[in-house]
Amino acid sequence: MTQEEIAGGVVHRMPADLRTALISAPAARTAWEDITALARNEWICWVESAKKPETRNRRIERTREELIEGMRRPCCWAGCPHR
Repeated sequence: MTQEEIAGGVVHRMPADLRTALISAPAARTAWEDITALARNEWICWVESAKKPETRNRRIERTREELIEGMRRPCCWAGCPHR
């Protein structure tokens, strides 16, 4: 099986679980490709900063849903400290 290409962030690489969630939702995937690399970096860092697996899973689902709703960056988060 080959992995489908999907854009990553500036500093962070696309994690497999987030990639799967975005590929499974065409509207989220379209929104993902439409935002800037810095914005993608923010979403990836927000997902990866979760300490518990259940929090990470919730953040992945929220990323998918919020991209579909038109949000371009994670809400109420200080931002990626790695950029």
